[in-house]
Amino acid sequence: MKVNIKAKIVKKEKLKEDIYKYAVEAKQIANDAKPGQFIDVRVIDNIEPLLRRPISIYNIDKEAGILEFIFQVKGKGTEILAKREIGEEIDIIGPLGYGTFEIKDYENVAIIGGGIGIFPLYELAKELKEKTNTNVHIYIGFRSKNFVVLEEEFKKVSDELTITTDDGSYGIQGFSINELKKDVEKKMPNKIYACGPLPMLKAVQEYAIAKNIPCEISLEEKMGCGIGACLGCAVKTARSPKDAPEYWHVCKAGPVFNAKDVEI
Repeated sequence: MKVNIKAKIVKKEKLKEDIYKYAVEAKQIANDAKPGQFIDVRVIDNIEPLLRRPISIYNIDKEAGILEFIFQVKGKGTEILAKREIGEEIDIIGPLGYGTFEIKDYENVAIIGGGIGIFPLYELAKELKEKTNTNVHIYIGFRSKNFVVLEEEFKKVSDELTITTDDGSYGIQGFSINELKKDVEKKMPNKIYACGPLPMLKAVQEYAIAKNIPCEISLEEKMGCGIGACLGCAVKTARSPKDAPEYWHVCKAGPVFNAKDVEI
């Protein structure tokens, strides 16, 4: 059940020049949060900026009541949020999103992400390792070495970790999906989970469907409200008729969808 709380910032870490990780005291949200869900953050208690910022949940510590989230500074709102300090309180609504990642016992799963889309995949991998006997292989891709983040964290929640960079400055040169395809030929995963840039998600979606591998994708869309009222995050359903298209709202029906259910 979503709640609106004032969450105290207890830790702040600068991962890269424009990427920040915050830990906040949010016991009510942490108790109910599931992998794939997000929070809606009011960056400051002023009229401007008016809209909240949707941010994926990175890590959940239910015992301590701590929630961690990571964001990249991309505009005025996130720039303001990046200036908030330890000890301050921020207004948060969460957990949001009915579509969450499935935590189930599989023999092998592949988790694939790119850029800042890797952040919600950490809690997924962590819970798969803690709650199941699943072999987890994670594939994460970045533009270059300068953009690589959370390598050690993802190593701890995976059995195998593959890192790729577009320019080959770190890890394997190329796209993460290419490495996934190579491994699929050796050992078929029982499921694929994905989050990242739209071109990557579309490629993963098409490949998983072609190979008949169950796949869940987490979509990132611009959201005005986070609760389905503003209609700004609509995604077309895959089975809707062409002459009468049907849409779901990412913030409510998602952000995690069965890859066969949506057009991206």
